[in-house]
Amino acid sequence: MDETRAAAMKRRNRRAGFTIATVAAGMVGLSFASVPLYTLFCSITGYNGTVQTGQAAPGATERTIQVRFAAQTDRGLPWRFQPEQPSMTVRLGEEGLAFYTATNQATTPVTGISVYNVTPEKVGRYFHKVACFCFDEQTLTPGQRADMPVSFWVDPRIAEDPNTRDVTAITLSYTFFRTIEDAQRAGALANAGAHVGRSGGRTN
Repeated sequence: MDETRAAAMKRRNRRAGFTIATVAAGMVGLSFASVPLYTLFCSITGYNGTVQTGQAAPGATERTIQVRFAAQTDRGLPWRFQPEQPSMTVRLGEEGLAFYTATNQATTPVTGISVYNVTPEKVGRYFHKVACFCFDEQTLTPGQRADMPVSFWVDPRIAEDPNTRDVTAITLSYTFFRTIEDAQRAGALANAGAHVGRSGGRTN
């Protein structure tokens, strides 16, 4: 009787362990899937100022809108990053071309990567990016300056939406960060330099 009860308990424990492992694996998978799913959701809805990508401009209309350009640089990235023009006026449905510039102020090569959004956030679904430098790693040598173009257009339907037809200006904002790999590499070099300095440059 005791052996039968013990065998039944073992079977229950195995089933419970399998269930827990399955749930844990599902949660891990969901956590990895959540980022691309969130990105997909934002790209479809324009949520959080996420713009649309990959579509050609339909053709200019008579109505115009002002597009302002902003730039931020994370303090861990030793670059000077800025728009070449503070703003421009484009017609709805017309493709515009703007430029940003980045200059590496460090004495070593540095790799950065940028993200972007538009404000007000509600216009994200109507702002279309044709091509830009975002999400691509950019490596600049010491003192190097790079011109970074961005082409875009604003959907004429922005003027028909009751939530956005009063919008007369859109701000396109880019923020550049140092890549994790480059920051780790720089940290390793800094630590090596500090070690050499403490040892007086001698090696065994």
